[in-house]
Amino acid sequence: MTGFDWHADPISRDTAVTRTYRNTQNVRRFLTAECGDGFAFDRALMAWIKDGAAKTMGDVADEWKRRHTAEV
Repeated sequence: MTGFDWHADPISRDTAVTRTYRNTQNVRRFLTAECGDGFAFDRALMAWIKDGAAKTMGDVADEWKRRHTAEV
């Protein structure tokens, strides 16, 4: 079986965001661990992720936290 194996390839803050990683359960596990149980993708965050700039999973977690601390 080809594709992403989260046991063999764990996601860290330095993992580049690519189409392969974007919507796997391991991405959700990583971001929930980083951001808390309230983590959820929304349209604005997905647009930011897909804007073409190189990002890491740490960048995504930091951006989510920034957006949610600004809202509170």
